[in-house]
Amino acid sequence: MIFRPEIYAIKDLRMKPFIDQAEIHDLIHHTRAPKERVREVIAKSLSKHRLTMEETAVLINAGDPGLIAEIKEGAHRLKEEVYGQRIVLFAPLYIGNLCTNNCAYCGYKADNLKIKRVTLSGEELIEQVKALEDAGQKRLILVYGEHPTYNARFIADTTQLVYSVKSGPGEIRRVNINAAPLDIDGFRIVKDAGIGTYQIFQETYHEETYRKVHRGGLKQDFNWRLTALDRAQEASIDDVGIGALFGLYDWRFEVLGLVRHTNHLEAVYHVGPHTISFPRIQYASQLDIDKSYLVSDDEFTRLVSILRLAVPYTGLILTAREPANIRNEILRYGVSQIDGGTNIEMGGYAKKKNGAQQDIDLEQFQINDNRSLHEITLDLIEHEYIPSFCTACYRLGRTGEHFMEFSVPGFIKRYCQPNAILTLAEYLEDYAPPETREKGYQLIRKKIQELPDDLFQEKLKQRLQQIKEGKRDLYL
Repeated sequence: MIFRPEIYAIKDLRMKPFIDQAEIHDLIHHTRAPKERVREVIAKSLSKHRLTMEETAVLINAGDPGLIAEIKEGAHRLKEEVYGQRIVLFAPLYIGNLCTNNCAYCGYKADNLKIKRVTLSGEELIEQVKALEDAGQKRLILVYGEHPTYNARFIADTTQLVYSVKSGPGEIRRVNINAAPLDIDGFRIVKDAGIGTYQIFQETYHEETYRKVHRGGLKQDFNWRLTALDRAQEASIDDVGIGALFGLYDWRFEVLGLVRHTNHLEAVYHVGPHTISFPRIQYASQLDIDKSYLVSDDEFTRLVSILRLAVPYTGLILTAREPANIRNEILRYGVSQIDGGTNIEMGGYAKKKNGAQQDIDLEQFQINDNRSLHEITLDLIEHEYIPSFCTACYRLGRTGEHFMEFSVPGFIKRYCQPNAILTLAEYLEDYAPPETREKGYQLIRKKIQELPDDLFQEKLKQRLQQIKEGKRDLYL
């Protein structure tokens, strides 16, 4: 990837706060543009160029229904051109819900006495991972409360334990982390455990709101959290994930905050975030927030479309906080990853496998898409998306800036889609019932015929035959 400093704010400094509240408010309130300018910005994104904050603000302030429809259509086209029809699947696994913070929106807040505090033992963690593997999962994100118990060594040890668990043909090939900010030495310990992406969500980039909703614990420190992924980069963790919790403050401000964060990482480390997440506020035990900033379904679809146009090569994650109908709609506008078969109750995967019911008041927040991994996989297949469990890039060391070098020229669509097909074939062979297997292979045959390179088609067919013969973890 060619680094273009004229795009980014060169004032950024390593591990220094970089959010300028006045700058963002000025862009929101003083960026108005004629229709022609909006269309120019959409066209720039469709030519695979990252948008500046000002250009993103042009899209944000395009209020005409016709222009909003053009923004959504542009996002749809861009997603098809860059990512093809693949959707990466993963599952969150909660390791412990001890927490010293008092976040107004979180069921795990320290002063919520209704929540049973649990940290999975080694045996319990193994049981959870086996249940996930038996469903067909290959990618997990481990989630930890913010508590001294869950230090860098604990995160590293639990990561390595997850990687060690094998159940039948199952294995976890990619472990991502969602946990508290660490210092540089802590991030190095975690990196050595072989993690994938380290996620830290700022929740809100509006500092005054941040201080209102974070009422206790280390999370009160806005700048410590804001610069956390700088420290991760300093520790050579080059796959990082950012996010905002929409509904805490003006969605327009949060979108520009995410773009500003992306600018900062690209300016300083020459690689932006691997993923951006944009969860919306949902019910949580003892939820206590100003609800005037809750985001409507229309606004949510719109902001996801704008994010896709702003950051063409960054993965966008849509979680099971959203109901199935919203997820199916927003998949069209740029989402590249979703969770499937999600259960965020402590120990919930093994409980559900054994027939136990979920208890919302024991979860961090409400999940609104409770479909199993199989149900989501089948739904994707029927809508001609390719469910992907692929981890090939991590196997081959394509992360961070190296990944961007491959992805920008069209690598994602050319290689990731065929590799997604191979992982779907694994799932069909090992976990799918006969009807799903037949539908899955019909889709695979169709997608192979759409590949432009005959030699590439032949290589893919050879690997598919090897998978049918029992070989696993194949990729191009």
